[in-house]
Amino acid sequence: MKRILQISKYYSPEVGGMEKIASAISDSVADKYEVKVLCFSRKSKSSTDIVGDIEVVRCGTKRKIASQPISFEIVKKLRRIIKNYEPDYIIIHEPNPYMTFFMMKFIPQTMKLIVYWHSDIVKQKIGERVLRGLYFKELRRADAVIATSPNYIEGSIYLSYVKNKCFVIPNCINESMLQVTKESHKISEEVRKRNPDRIICVGIGRVVPYKGFEYLAKVAKLLDDRFVFYISGYPGESTPIIKKMVKGLNNFILLGETSEDEQKGYLEASDIFCFPSITKNEAFGLALAEGMYFSKPAITYQIDGSGVNYVSIDKQTGIEVKNRDVEGYAEALKKLADDRELRIQMGKAARKRVEDNFLAAQFHKNILKLFDKF
Repeated sequence: MKRILQISKYYSPEVGGMEKIASAISDSVADKYEVKVLCFSRKSKSSTDIVGDIEVVRCGTKRKIASQPISFEIVKKLRRIIKNYEPDYIIIHEPNPYMTFFMMKFIPQTMKLIVYWHSDIVKQKIGERVLRGLYFKELRRADAVIATSPNYIEGSIYLSYVKNKCFVIPNCINESMLQVTKESHKISEEVRKRNPDRIICVGIGRVVPYKGFEYLAKVAKLLDDRFVFYISGYPGESTPIIKKMVKGLNNFILLGETSEDEQKGYLEASDIFCFPSITKNEAFGLALAEGMYFSKPAITYQIDGSGVNYVSIDKQTGIEVKNRDVEGYAEALKKLADDRELRIQMGKAARKRVEDNFLAAQFHKNILKLFDKF
């Protein structure tokens, strides 16, 4: 049985887009390949555990620099695993420059390298320029590069450089985790009961600048109390800013971190899914696909080169608005609020788009098809 080493920032049960996809890859190939995962731990101590049937080596993190975990232990582990485990394939999830640097030093030419390109480095502009040479070197070495949408290939200076190596494999949602339960349905009914005759708008994501929730707060200020906004996600650097912005408003609620049942309850209760991300840091939008899976029309901003506008199609599964156009976003909300039939029509199309493109079955098939090429 051939062996695969996955290198990711973190891994399940940690929650995040990269973590979900790394787990989905393991699930896709576990019957045909032996898989090991090397990643960072959010704790200072290292550990090794089994997730499903996958051995996960987590290396203690001493510090973070610009979102990048730093661990001397992980460098030793990487070298040891490459030498002793002798993987046939290495899959590295990018961006992860610390690991990219050392992986490029240690990987022999005999091993196949697959680069899973989740996103360009967008926020750290100086860091991106410093790392550009390293990433071009990695992409030249790669045997295959996975892109999450055709939009991102065209919009990325990196992926457009290696178009001939790129395979589009859209990210997938975990359908089993999104099934309505008695508890989530009860929460949905309670949310509806608290908001009779209101248009319930839900957003999901970490409360950080690129997610655009500050812009959504500005939108809420332009609308009357017919609209209510619930934002589910880890508090972040935008949280105190938004709290000041919405002080005195009773229609914009930051829920903070929520349980799976709470999140599903709010999604089920909602009328419209708000996804106001504003930069290419949002390379795909798993939360967007999850909202669409609940048959909710989505309102998104237009982001050049991002997969967001590939996941949700303007005028079919929702409405796309000019980037950072607060008034335009408010008008889109009013349009859907005033037209129940349009909401239902777009919601059905949203669900179908997810079922046709972004479920685990399609993802598993696409991943195995890629490996069959080698």
